[in-house]
Formats: sequence, C-alpha cells, structure tokens
Amino acid sequence: MNNQICSTLFQKPRGRRRIIQCIYVVGFMDLFGVSMIIPLLSHHVKALGASPTVAGVVGATYGILQLFSSTIVCSWSDVVGRRYSLLTCLLLSALGYGLLGMSTSIALFVLARIPVGLFKHSLSICRALLSDLVSESERPLVMGHFNAASSVGFILGPVVGGYLTEHEGGFYTSSFTCAVIFLINAGLVWMLPWSETLIHCNHTSKGRGKSVHNGSHVNSHGPVLAAQTEPDSGAPATHRGVLRWREVSLFQPAWRQLSSVGSKIHMVASSAMWDLFLVRLLMAISIMLYYSNFSLSMEERFSLKPKVTGYLISYSSTLGALAGCLVGPVTQLYGKNMPALLLHSTVLTCTLIFLYATAPSVSQVLFTSTFFAISTTIGRTCITDLELQRGGDQASGTLIGAGQSVTAIGRILAPLLSGLAQEFSPCGPPSLGVVLALATVVLLLIRIPKWDAKGMTKKE
Repeated sequence: MNNQICSTLFQKPRGRRRIIQCIYVVGFMDLFGVSMIIPLLSHHVKALGASPTVAGVVGATYGILQLFSSTIVCSWSDVVGRRYSLLTCLLLSALGYGLLGMSTSIALFVLARIPVGLFKHSLSICRALLSDLVSESERPLVMGHFNAASSVGFILGPVVGGYLTEHEGGFYTSSFTCAVIFLINAGLVWMLPWSETLIHCNHTSKGRGKSVHNGSHVNSHGPVLAAQTEPDSGAPATHRGVLRWREVSLFQPAWRQLSSVGSKIHMVASSAMWDLFLVRLLMAISIMLYYSNFSLSMEERFSLKPKVTGYLISYSSTLGALAGCLVGPVTQLYGKNMPALLLHSTVLTCTLIFLYATAPSVSQVLFTSTFFAISTTIGRTCITDLELQRGGDQASGTLIGAGQSVTAIGRILAPLLSGLAQEFSPCGPPSLGVVLALATVVLLLIRIPKWDAKGMTKKE
C-alpha cells in the first residue's frame, strides 16, 4: 500500500515544485520588505523625539518579543498547519508595518512593533514547510536556495528604502510598501496548490498512527522525537509513507491548540539536544561580534571611510547570498556527513575571525570577508539540518522556532559583550569571537563521536 501511495508522489511533482518555488519568492519578498525598514527605524524613532535610551528600550522590546514568541508561534504551526500559521504571520506583520507607516508618536511606534515582534516568523515557518516537502537528502539543497533567495532580498531592500527616504515622507512610504509586500505574500500563500501536493513523513516500523494535516504532524500516541522512535530517516522518499495535504481548522478549541503547543515545546526542551543549541548560540555570538563594530574598526585601524566600508559589507553580503547555492554541492561532496561539514565550517569561521582580528592590511580583511560569508552560510544550514535530523519531522516547526529563539539570545548578548570588549581594543569583539568559536570547535570534537555512537548521524 505504501509503495502505491509513494508512486503517486512522483506522478504529481508539479504541485510540490510550485510550492517550493513560491516559497522562494515569499522568502525574497519578505526580507526585501523588511530590509527597506530596518536601516530607517533608529532615525525615525529619534525624529519622533525619543532619547537614545528610549530608542534602545524600544529596540530591545522587539528583540525580547521575538525571543519568546519564536518557539511558540513555530510550534503552533506544527499544530494547526503551515498554511494557516503562515497566513496569520504574514497578515499580522502587514498590520504591524501598516501601523508603523501611521506612527506619528512614540506610543504608536511601540504599538506597531508589537504584532511584528510577536508574529514576524514567516521565514521560520517557510523553512519548516520546505522541510515537510522534501526528503532529508534534498533538504540542504532546498534550504540553501531559500537562504540565497532571502539574502538577495536583504541586499536589494536597503537600496530601495534609501531611495524612497530621499523623498518627503519616505519612511511612511517605505512602511506602507512593506505592508503591501506582506499582503502580496499572503495572497501567494493562499493561492498555493495545497490540495494537489503530497508530502512524505518518516514511517516507523512500529506503525505508529501519524497523519499530516496541511503541514502539521500529529501523532496519535503523543509527540515524540525521532530518537524515541525507529524512523527510517535514511530511506529514500520512495520508501516512506506519504499522505495527502488536508485542511485543519484554525478554529479548533484553543485549549487543544495550547496543549499541543505546550507538549511539543516540552518535548524539545527535555530532549538531549542541548549541545546543538549551545553550538548555535556560541557561533551566533561569534559571528555577531565579527560584525558588531566592523565599520568603526575599519575607520580606526585603516582609516577607511564609511562609504568604502559599506561597499565591503555589500560585497560580503552578496557572496553570502551566492553561497546558499553552494550548500547542496558541498553537502554532496561530504557524502551528506553534516556533523563533519559543520565541524570544518566552524574551524574555517574561527580561523577567518582570527585573521580579521589580526589583519595588518585591508587586503587581508577583504580576503577574510570573502570566505567568511561562505563559511557562515554553510554553517547555518548545517546546524538547522542537524536539528531537524535529530529532532525528527513531527516537530520541525518547534525545532526551527527554538533555534531562532537561541539566536535571539545571541542578539541580546552580543552587543553587551561587544561593548565590554571594545573598552580594551577595536579588535576586542572579534578576538572574543575567536575564543567563543574555539570553544565551539572543542564542543563539537567532544560531542560528534557521541552522536555517531547513538546512531544520530547518517553515514553513507
């Protein structure tokens, strides 16, 4: 019976391919719209009369909301399905950016940031949806392409936002444009061919009762991690069970949704994945320390003008976008040995941060920027893929959301650590980043053999 159903998957590949391509477009437009606004926020809040302290508190409020809402909202997408949760996030984000376009006071500005801080998790849900749609072997390639498309949007957005700002009322125009972009994204998601698409899910030898509803994974025996079952994660898609997308009511009892979300979050929190989350946190802080005072450091160390530094940052960002297309081939080169690839990319990142911190010339900084963008892009994809491998498909949204929450902690800690390190030297932040990256390498050297011993990793 499974073989018969699985064959249907390959008789109807068009719907699945269309969804994947549309998700790439959604990712591009999402970061394109957001990056139009980000560089203008601090200027606008100051124009409204806020002091630097108030501006800092407003910015921190958004980060704190993201920290706590990421895991909850993405876990909610496991319960009610990707379609409804993604539509909700896009529409409420559009509302937030629309309010931002009407903000003429600090109070309204803060009010506008609340729905965005709580529900701007569309990219995380898109990643969870892509994880649902493709097999484990395809996942790094598809995730890499999605990250590349999103990064291109992040590169082009500030250009358009800067152009609009030169005109009267430019911030308000940019905000309303961003809101319209999110509404367009919601329309794309609504029109996707959900009913035509089949997705695969891991099939256990014990035959546990699973069903897939519109991208959500429901287990009749309660949520479990992959390590708690016997998934054939290494099997090709043709040997896995597949079920048709179905509609799940967004208006099912709230207590049932909350209970399911709570159980999934508890499942991840009580799992033995602390090492992966710690790797993510340490490397997130290291990378943020590299960028934290980049412009100031270039000015103090090499007398570079901000304009030249901006070109250097744009060059690195462009390479990072292109590097997303390299993830698939590099993964194939490593025989899909993601732990080894993560270790090597971390070692390379650590080395490049050290070379940047000790660079005697701009040419060495240019060299480190070239390969730093590539190594960090590959590393981020590796850590996400390993989290999904070890956590399983049933809670992919929860796992991705938890990873984003860990990264949010890094965003809170990195500026504090950077400020302290700069008291000693302009090279202080990247030097501290080297120390944290070295700690990550040691952690990986200790933990990877244990992953192999437990059968957590796949060897070709």
